[in-house]
Amino acid sequence: MKKIKIIIGSLIIAILMTGCTSKKNQNNVTIVGSTAMQPMIEMAAEEYQHHSKIRITVQGGGSGTGLSQVQAGAVAVGNSDIFAQQQPGIKAEKLQDNKVAVVGIAPVVNKKVGIDNLSMEQLKGIFTGKYTNWKQVGGKNQKIIVINRAQGSGTRKAFESDVLKGESAIKAQEQDSSGTVQKMIAATPGSISYLAFPYLNKDVQKLSIDNVKPNAKNVENNDWKIWAYEHMYTKKKVDKKVKKFINYIYTKEVQQNLVKTLGYITIHDMKVQKDENGNIEKIQR
Repeated sequence: MKKIKIIIGSLIIAILMTGCTSKKNQNNVTIVGSTAMQPMIEMAAEEYQHHSKIRITVQGGGSGTGLSQVQAGAVAVGNSDIFAQQQPGIKAEKLQDNKVAVVGIAPVVNKKVGIDNLSMEQLKGIFTGKYTNWKQVGGKNQKIIVINRAQGSGTRKAFESDVLKGESAIKAQEQDSSGTVQKMIAATPGSISYLAFPYLNKDVQKLSIDNVKPNAKNVENNDWKIWAYEHMYTKKKVDKKVKKFINYIYTKEVQQNLVKTLGYITIHDMKVQKDENGNIEKIQR
């Protein structure tokens, strides 16, 4: 009898613990994807959790990972620098697109390369292999070392869409994250890559294109041509706690403060809009 009571007691504890775990899991939101978006979403989540019972976990992995994971139902939100329609294997019509910000993307070089401006044709020529030495584009007599992002990167897809216009990039070393690219450009003589604006810092030389500087104002009116939306994709039917967090990202508090402070561009300041095919049109207000 005593043995039976112990077994029953253990079962009751197990059931109660399962209930607690289930309840705990209900308060968790996992967000995965774009490393270009990661700083913004991490900081927004940190602020949001101060006045919410929701626990938000934000991870990188690239836009392709974010889109595939949210489509599979493995995560609540998939962060992406590209439209779902641009990613092979993703059924965009089954996902909800939330464009929460815009990010500019700038070519960056090692500071000792000796240039601060390229034409768009020169930039394209470097990444397609036409130019292999910096002296061919006004720099030092030094070999050009191209550092690319990995295939699943939304930043790479956005850069290639706006710069290469359908041509193939040369084979080059690839890196999984924006942070790693930043460090490699700073440490590698003759190197070139591209970074989202929030990752630009004094350790790398950002380049102007056709004498247009990479800044928010130039992105807003499309004078700076290399930019992308920051998408938070969910399933069509979304949990209330997830929807509340996304709505928080749209608030003036986040858009006018956090978004701008970190180097992104608020959706509300854009004078143009872009579709999944790269077509640009002015926003009528």
